[in-house]
Amino acid sequence: MAVRILIPTPLRAFTGQQSELRLEGRNVGELLENLVSRHGELRPHLFTPDGKLRSFVNVYVNDNDIRYLDKERTTIAESDTLSIIPSVAGGAPGTVTEGITDRVPVDELPALTNDEVRRYSRHLIMPEVGVEGQRRLKAARVLCIGAGGLGSPASLYLAAAGVGTLGLVDFDTVDFSNLQRQVLYDTADVGRPKLAAARTRLSGLNPEVNVVVHETALKSANALDILSGYDVIVDGADNFPTRYLVNDACVLLGKPNAYGSIFRFDGQASVFAVRGGPCYRCLYPEPPPPGLVPSCAEGGVLGVLPGVVGTIQATEAIKLIIGAGEPLVGRLLLFDALRMSFRTLKLQRDPACPICGDAPTIHALIDYEQFCGITPAAQASSTSTLPAEQETSVETLKSHIDRRDPIWILDVREPREFEICRIPGSTLIPLGELPKRLGEVPQGAGAPEIIVHCKSGVRSAKAVKLLQEHGINHAKNLKGGILAWIERIDPSLPKY
Repeated sequence: MAVRILIPTPLRAFTGQQSELRLEGRNVGELLENLVSRHGELRPHLFTPDGKLRSFVNVYVNDNDIRYLDKERTTIAESDTLSIIPSVAGGAPGTVTEGITDRVPVDELPALTNDEVRRYSRHLIMPEVGVEGQRRLKAARVLCIGAGGLGSPASLYLAAAGVGTLGLVDFDTVDFSNLQRQVLYDTADVGRPKLAAARTRLSGLNPEVNVVVHETALKSANALDILSGYDVIVDGADNFPTRYLVNDACVLLGKPNAYGSIFRFDGQASVFAVRGGPCYRCLYPEPPPPGLVPSCAEGGVLGVLPGVVGTIQATEAIKLIIGAGEPLVGRLLLFDALRMSFRTLKLQRDPACPICGDAPTIHALIDYEQFCGITPAAQASSTSTLPAEQETSVETLKSHIDRRDPIWILDVREPREFEICRIPGSTLIPLGELPKRLGEVPQGAGAPEIIVHCKSGVRSAKAVKLLQEHGINHAKNLKGGILAWIERIDPSLPKY
């Protein structure tokens, strides 16, 4: 009996880029074992060394989460579909009868000016919004965590919709690479602080909105103070420590979290931390180890994808404010842009969740870098925690090349990245293909030193460790990757 298995984008590198497989299996446990037996590189991504399913990987049979069931006893039929949903690096009542601002009496809501009536006229004639709903939007305060790919469309539509106070948290500057998807900015903004450019754009779109900027990194020390002044939080973070920080702060403060995440062609959205519903930790109790899940900077993202997901986040925030429809509480929305398909999976609140469960053990914000396994050394470097003797600099590599020393340069990026730019004399073997192509790597007595690089040094550090596990100990990681090479050695190469 062959059962359909859907492979998510981040794991397709280990299945020969196959998005769908059919394997034999009488139950979920047997099916997963057959999967990792056929595609051995998947095993460390799905299972711990002692054989337990990793806590940042969810398994669904059709639309049902089966993490809390006995996999060996969860039988599966040929007509079923098994989905693997890892974290990307996001039961409660289905109908909202009360909006976030419903606690404010109608006569205390801010009135609409004549200009606002004209501006929001298409809202006002909708029975689900009306004058009262628009006044509730005007009274509302929404905070967007991040003013990047997700924060751009979310903040634009929230401003256009008439949210009275719109907060933004970010501390970055606009880069050319942002313009492919971060629609808050244009070419003239490159080099400007994002929040300065964002405030100009949003105020130009709707001068009635009070745009509040928080130009800072969100940390445990400031998160509660910043989030406490808002009604709804829109999580557009691009890293796991901030994801868990935002989740925990929302639960502790009782603030709903309109969550979204993106990777290549795949998007996720949900609403967390609503009373009685699950939180982000219920979905992903623990983060993946650093470097295991590629970021958008490493794996890429379709430019319009954050537009779709960020707009969904804005939609959920508006529904929560005016009390309309069914928000994504207790549901995870999956969007596949390649297939142009949406799926909705059921989420359950975990009674044992350490932050929102029946007996919570987390009562204050923690060190989220430490929780996510990010050490000070890893924060200070774009590589990983390899010892110094296993790394080398771009200047040293340039000297080797100029002297024609016997070295072998291994590029573990993807072919499309290799087409953009490359270090002279390098050999391309993508990281996902490396375990099967070890025979192409120089080995044995007299083999040249191997210099491994990727875009920034993260994937290449993993490659060095993989080579070491197979007895190839003469490899070094290029600190900073090809980005450091472009910055300090050959600025004529395009930077991506």
